[in-house]
Amino acid sequence: MNLKTLLFLCFFIPFAKLLAQEKTKAKYNYLLYLPKDYAKTSKRYPVVVYLHGGSHKGQDLNKLKGYGLPYLIDKGEDFEFIIASPQCPDNKYWSNENWFDSLYLDLSEKYRIDSKRMYVTGISMGGYGAYTVAMDFPEIFAAIVPLCGGINDSDTSRICNLRDIPIWTFHGTADDKIPIKETERIAAQLRFCKGNMKFTRLENAGHGIEYLYEKNREIYTWMLKQRR
Repeated sequence: MNLKTLLFLCFFIPFAKLLAQEKTKAKYNYLLYLPKDYAKTSKRYPVVVYLHGGSHKGQDLNKLKGYGLPYLIDKGEDFEFIIASPQCPDNKYWSNENWFDSLYLDLSEKYRIDSKRMYVTGISMGGYGAYTVAMDFPEIFAAIVPLCGGINDSDTSRICNLRDIPIWTFHGTADDKIPIKETERIAAQLRFCKGNMKFTRLENAGHGIEYLYEKNREIYTWMLKQRR
C-alpha cells in the first residue's frame, strides 16, 4: 500500500461513510454502517453483525436491502452502533462456512470497535448462522439474537458452548419453513446446561418475522446492555 492510498484510508473514508452503507470486502463482501457521529468522536462503538436469510445469497449486496437491518438503514434509520452485513455466496450457508474470522479482523483493523460489545443477529438461515458463529467463537460475543433459526444436527453436541452468552430468540408457532421445534430443542439443551436464553414465542406467526427489526426496538436496547 503506497503513502497516498494510506492517507486516503486514514482521513477520507471515515467521513465519506457517514450515514451510508459502503461496499467493503473481507472474505465475503459486506455492507457497513457507521453511526452518524462516528467521525466526530474518538470513542469505540458496539458492533452488530447481521446475517441475512437464504433468499439474499449471491454477489449483489443490494439484495440485502430487501429486509432486515440493511433495509432499515436504506430507509434512513439511525443506529448507535456499527452494523456489518456480510453476504453469503450462492451454494453456501452461514452455518458451515468459515467467514467470521476475516470479518472480525477487517473490522478490528479499520474501525474503532468495542470488542466487549460484539453482537450477532440473523433471520432464518441467518438465525442458524448466529447460533453457529457464537458456538465457534463464544469468547467474542456479548449477546446474540437469532430469529426463526436453528442448529444443524451435527452441532447438537456443541449447544452448551452458548451457555455463557445471553440469547434472545424469536420464533413463530406457525412457522412452516423452520418449525419452532428447532428453537425448542436448543432452549431445552440450554436449560440443561444452565444457559441464558430468553425465548419469545410468536403465537400464530409464520416464517416472515423480519418486521421485528423495525417494530421491536427493545431488541437493540437489550443487546446494548450486554457486555463481555
